[in-house]
Amino acid sequence: MTNADHLPYVEAEVNYLGRTDQRPRYYAYERDANDPPSVMPYEPHTVKIHDLRPIESELSLDVQGFALKEQRSAVRDFWNDDEVRQVYYPEVEAFIKQVTGASRVFIFDHLQRRRVPGIEDRSRRGPRQPATRVHVDHTARSGPQRVHDLLPGEAEELLKGRVQVINLWRPILAEPLRDAPLAVCDSRTVAPGDLVPSDLVYRERVGETYSVKYNPAHEWYYVPEMRRDEALLLKIADTRTDISARFMPHTAFTDPTTPPEAQPRQSIEVRTLVFHPA
Repeated sequence: MTNADHLPYVEAEVNYLGRTDQRPRYYAYERDANDPPSVMPYEPHTVKIHDLRPIESELSLDVQGFALKEQRSAVRDFWNDDEVRQVYYPEVEAFIKQVTGASRVFIFDHLQRRRVPGIEDRSRRGPRQPATRVHVDHTARSGPQRVHDLLPGEAEELLKGRVQVINLWRPILAEPLRDAPLAVCDSRTVAPGDLVPSDLVYRERVGETYSVKYNPAHEWYYVPEMRRDEALLLKIADTRTDISARFMPHTAFTDPTTPPEAQPRQSIEVRTLVFHPA
């Protein structure tokens, strides 16, 4: 296992799941008055978040659960959804195939985020904000369920092979990202009991994610001053069970070294189903 002790780091607070007797629950939209309340108590912990650039060449999606790659895009405006679908989607599909050796990549979603001080995430008044709690977007149950949801006629056959959920994340500012960077956790340091299945409530369905309990063994990393032509691959879920990186926790965080004049974070993540034949 890579020993992070020799790497530069910052100390920052991240929000783990606090104690609760109920199944955690939160909303994919601004909750209506008659909706049951969220059940998502935060338990902040200050952790070391290490610079992954010195070990960039050692990283693997199947070992740590994340990888940093150069990936230049022809997209001019990442806030233009039509351009993202027409230009970026084919780039992402080809790129993830190249990196993973997959036979097929199915893009099912993308999301732009812009940090606006004073506005909560999922507010009706503004764009999606950086996600500031430690989480994994899918679980051992909900990853395969997305295949059934999105490709119902092919799901049984596709699930005979290996299926991964992989996100591609990048900043979309012209200048290097200094505000609200993304922290990723080495999957080898995550115990199964750290991952708590949680309901993500949409208006039309209920999804399942993992909230994450604090474990002092967790090793955290980030990419200082990440550039627009760099991309982080994030392993969200994997049906293969004999590897260390099946589910990789991550979160945005407030970097204490961020200069006050730094531009607020803008980023885009593309969510994909990645298929390998049986």
